Formats: sequence, C-alpha cells, structure tokens
Amino acid sequence: MRQRLEYALAYLIIKFVGALPRPLARAAAIGLAWTVYVVHARLRLVGTRNLAFAFPEKSRSERARILRSVFTSFGRQLAEVCLFPKYTRENVSQVVVYDGFENFEQALASGKGVLFLTAHLGGWELSAFAHSLYGHPLHVVMRPLDNVYLDRMTRRYRTMHGNQMIDKDDNVRGLLTAMKAGETVGILMDTNMTPPQGVFVDFFGIPACTASGIARIAMRTDAAVVPGFTIWDPALRKYRLRFDPAVKLVRTGDDDADIIANTAVFTKVIEDYIRRYPDQWLWVHRRWKTRPPGEPGLY
Repeated sequence: MRQRLEYALAYLIIKFVGALPRPLARAAAIGLAWTVYVVHARLRLVGTRNLAFAFPEKSRSERARILRSVFTSFGRQLAEVCLFPKYTRENVSQVVVYDGFENFEQALASGKGVLFLTAHLGGWELSAFAHSLYGHPLHVVMRPLDNVYLDRMTRRYRTMHGNQMIDKDDNVRGLLTAMKAGETVGILMDTNMTPPQGVFVDFFGIPACTASGIARIAMRTDAAVVPGFTIWDPALRKYRLRFDPAVKLVRTGDDDADIIANTAVFTKVIEDYIRRYPDQWLWVHRRWKTRPPGEPGLY
C-alpha cells in the first residue's frame, strides 16, 4: 500500500510539473525542493556535516549557502525530468548543449567502448537522456529502486530514446558485453560503497569507499574512460554536457595496486569538478559512511 501511495504522489508531481511551461515548471520544482530542505532535518544535517568535512576552510555561512543552493539545483533538475516527454531532437539544445564533444567522439572511434565517468553533479539525469536525443544512446548502470512502481516509471523515462539500463547487481556482465560491442556505458561513481565492491581512496582528503568496477573494466578491456558532467550554466541559462579527454590509465603490472590507483585518479576528477561547482553536488548523501577497519563512524 505504501509503495502505491508513494508512486501516486510522484506521478501527480511529475504530471503537474510536466504540464507547465518550462519557467513555471522550474519554479514549481525548486519550490518543492526547498520544502524538502525545510522539513527534512536529517538531510540538512548530513549535508552540513559533509560540507564541513570537505571545506573546513569555509565559514559556516558559506557552507550553509552552498547547501541551500544544492536544493535549488535538485529542483531545477526535477523540472527537466518532468519535462522529458516534451523534449525532442529538435528542441533538446534549448536545455542541454555539448561542450567538448570531440573528446567523446575520439574515444568512441577507438572501437573499444567508452566508460562515461560521471557523478551526482548538476543535471546528472539529463546526461544520458540528452545524449540519446542527440543520437548517441548508451547503457546506464543503475540500482533498482526499492519501490517497484517508481522503478518502473523511472526506467520508462530514462529509456525514452534508446538508452538501456544495466542493473547494478549484474553490472560486470553488462559492462563487458557493452565494451566488447564498442558501446558507451554511463557510471555514477560518487556514492558510498562497501568492500569488496569498493576500495578506499581519498575524497576531499578523507578515505572514502569507492566503486572500483570502472577501473577493473577499463583495465580489462582497454575501454576509454571519459569524464562527462552535465553542469548548469547560469550565463547560458541551460546545461552544458561537458566531455573531457579520456583519462590515461595507470598500468604498472600490479593489477591490485593499479585498480586502487586508477580509482583514485577517477575520484580526483570528480572531486575537482565538485570543487568547481560545489552548489551542484549531492552533499546530502552519506559519502563517507563506510570506514576503514578500526575507524569510528562519521555520521
């Protein structure tokens, strides 16, 4: 019963916001996100603590401003997701434009597959969606939602224009198949993990248990690892889907050490982007929840 009620509420919000013109849709969704900020004390607490871990040099008021801006970013993205059915190949450029597309194109031309290194930054739900509308559908690794009805709906939205989902529980097989076919897979690599799926590497100077799968697959298949982030650009009043040049892999011959080293390199790419756009990252996630053996919890 609870799952049905959650689904009904989400469905009503999506349909209501999606029926509005874009400016009103954004205003409504940002208002909803701000409501969550006000009433959800736990999220505020986690966000406040994470920002203190990452930016001890910033004042409390600066960190509070960043956290409030994060919810504005959430709301802006929510509006765009609600508007997905309205977007086409002809009008997607009004919402998302490419930046550095040649880097993706060059990596794809190698024929060994592309691992799209990304994070919960900016308009992450727009990344694969816009890329597919521009004619480049890809696979996306995702964890099934606990609510089966919401899971079904999100999959329908994400796959509107040819994208395919790879379940996180079966991601190795799906990734290897996609790389063998020279295809593209998007991986959000900034969430807390637990061993053995994760290894500890520094994230903002603090050991964070981080998914090592992308490093393992890249080293095994020689696929290109291309950083890609969909960032809100206030000057353009739209998102930029930015592709950087493929990351050069560390290869010393010691596979276990190289997996950790490459995971650290990928994590540093994500950290650098977050430092540039701190008001667009998912600070309310307990990123440092898993601790190295013997260390106390941080939350």
